[in-house]
Amino acid sequence: MMNLRVATVAPGVRVLGGGVARVPPRPRALRGRRRLSVRMSVATTEAATAVGAYEDQELEARNSKTVVAVILGGGAGTRLFPLTKRRAKPAVPIGGAYRLIDVPMSNCINSGINKVYILTQFNSTSLNRHLSRAYDFSNGVAFGDGFVEVLAATQRPGTEGKRWFQGTADAVRQFDWLFDDARAKDIEDVLILSGDHLYRMDYMDFVQSHRQRGAGISICCLPIDDSRASDFGLMKIDDTGRVISFSEKPKGDDLKAMQVDTTVLGLSKEEAEQKPYIASMGVYIFKKDILLNLLRWRFPTANDFGSEIIPASAKEINVKAYLFNDYWEDIGTIKSFFEANLALAEQPPRFSFYDADKPMYTSRRNLPPSLVNNSKITDSIISHGCFLDNCRIEHSVVGVRSRIGSNVHLKDTVMLGADYYETDAERGELLTEGKVPIGIGENTTIQKCIIDKNARIGKNVTISNAEGVEEADRTSEGFYIRSGITIVLKNSIIADGLVI
Repeated sequence: MMNLRVATVAPGVRVLGGGVARVPPRPRALRGRRRLSVRMSVATTEAATAVGAYEDQELEARNSKTVVAVILGGGAGTRLFPLTKRRAKPAVPIGGAYRLIDVPMSNCINSGINKVYILTQFNSTSLNRHLSRAYDFSNGVAFGDGFVEVLAATQRPGTEGKRWFQGTADAVRQFDWLFDDARAKDIEDVLILSGDHLYRMDYMDFVQSHRQRGAGISICCLPIDDSRASDFGLMKIDDTGRVISFSEKPKGDDLKAMQVDTTVLGLSKEEAEQKPYIASMGVYIFKKDILLNLLRWRFPTANDFGSEIIPASAKEINVKAYLFNDYWEDIGTIKSFFEANLALAEQPPRFSFYDADKPMYTSRRNLPPSLVNNSKITDSIISHGCFLDNCRIEHSVVGVRSRIGSNVHLKDTVMLGADYYETDAERGELLTEGKVPIGIGENTTIQKCIIDKNARIGKNVTISNAEGVEEADRTSEGFYIRSGITIVLKNSIIADGLVI
């Protein structure tokens, strides 16, 4: 094997036959590893040698093999109820064909990070099933020494072992022994991710910045304006990008006090004036040793990273802010879920799953193309395996295996699809018996609605919330209303002729 450094030799520089150029000391992470043998060398100027050393440092800073990602997927998802009634928050479908967990998983894959732990707790059955189907790295061919492991909340001997996860930090603490495992011996940095955000990001850019700036902790942050600032945890930074203070959802004078000069993070003067606040995205990098020390010794009873551990650590640890100035949305409420889905159908969309270089991955379903008959579709997403017959669809997202009958009008609707097909014979039998098959029956009008999986909506139904009800629990009738948005429950039946 040849280890060859190519350098431009300036005029007047002599190349010494058989000479060996001195190589800078190896980074700590590479010490002890076998060096590639040197068969040939070129004497260069000191400047060229320095450039080579810098390139080595660049490569080391982007070494994804020394990074492990931990995706937090164990929250109860109460603000997303009833979509989380029988599923974990990261398992909630989005964009017609994906689940929320596919976002951080795809970002990891596209970033070259192939060591991933996923922490689960509530309603994790469908999430575990999806992960095993979509991200099976066990063959070791395409992903080398990579792995995806689901770490379900468990009880252990002793009083403390009887508790479930109490927060983000507590969830990681309960599995901190994994970082002492043989597979973690080369791990230098731990990337903490959330399972309910929508964005596309190269995490290795984040890791590289973290390493090159010598940070113990790095926080991914978003520049925001006055209209949204009070909805987030905000940070103040100094002129080096170091985080010096935090404030959780401040208002009034406390909010004004959190304004910073965001040109420090790379924004133009005009952008900085429009977005004078920086909000935490809940995406962090810790040096492994620092993380373990904080969890085990400094803050052994702290439950949360964002509100407890990181603010308390900022005075003694170099905590840096990293700017992410692109689309990002926290899918934490019914309203944000609804709006983020419909935004995918805008022209142009604020976020798109269509990216040839950095695709979003999900489980393979082997479904046929959708069959559309005499229908009018505008500004909408139609997933694969659907049957649309003489219908009108406006600004909506239609999930996999959906069936939409004749003379149906959907507007501003998110339809999550179905888990399975009913045969024509089964559907005919149900209709003969006066029952409702999966899908939407003919002559039905629906707007501003989320239709969960396997819902059965009959003929001549109207769902429009014409009275403008903001909140309602109508479980027995198969629907809820949250923030003025009607949610038809999974597996529910909406009878023929019902008006909501």
